[in-house]
Amino acid sequence: MGIADEIFIKNCRDILDNGYSTENEKVRPRWEDGSFAYTLKKFGVVNRYDLSKEFPILTLRKTNYKAAIDEILWIWQKKSNNINDLNSHIWDSWADETGSIGKAYGYQLGIKHKYKEGEFDQVDRVLYDLKNNPYSRRIMTNIYNFEDLHEMHLYPCAYSMTFNVTGNKLNGILNQRSQDTLAANNWNVVQYSALLCMFAQVCGLVPGEFVHVISDMHIYDRHIPLVEELIKREPYPAPKFVMNKDVKDFYKFTVDDFDFVDYQYGKSIGKVPIAV
Repeated sequence: MGIADEIFIKNCRDILDNGYSTENEKVRPRWEDGSFAYTLKKFGVVNRYDLSKEFPILTLRKTNYKAAIDEILWIWQKKSNNINDLNSHIWDSWADETGSIGKAYGYQLGIKHKYKEGEFDQVDRVLYDLKNNPYSRRIMTNIYNFEDLHEMHLYPCAYSMTFNVTGNKLNGILNQRSQDTLAANNWNVVQYSALLCMFAQVCGLVPGEFVHVISDMHIYDRHIPLVEELIKREPYPAPKFVMNKDVKDFYKFTVDDFDFVDYQYGKSIGKVPIAV
């Protein structure tokens, strides 16, 4: 069993057995039919993945890693807030008639800020520091900009990354305010693990530990039967992660530069309803 499956099963079992139900609470999300979307939740979940040993991709069912990496490149590389720059439809529910999701995600990473070394956006500042000041304890990003929240069609869920170099290893902490466990857990893990691997490679480092901090990790009421069925499955061995070693510029990566060798996974659980 790979680490992604092990941690996912443990988290789901804990939420199902010990989670707090929001059924009697005032909640914002609703299903497509207009009914309230309640959850079982756990507060303050911390998961650790050692990328030097294994890349954490789920085998209980397939994680569409091409689409996941495409989205992280849309946010961090293209710094876009328009779904017309994205090759999937996962953001369609939050886009306006022009395709914009407002001043959210990639928009925030692309805002330039003045430093004594020059003018950088958040991504370029991280890359600059990892190459020039790798042992700084100030290498981080944050896209939860209160000034612009009213112009975001969805408040950022995964909102902050902190990077830290230990020896020649690049480690990272992702802070996430909220996570739909079934729909998004491994999706986000794959995305930010891949981001760490990309940053490490272009900055002359090697991937270290990815730490995922989730404030509100939840399973929606209509997802419970799907999760119960999923975690009863027998996982497959973790596949081998392959990334194009020739890419030395973060802005040159494409989804075709990533692959998983011997990726085996369980059958589809069907369409997962998404609360909005």
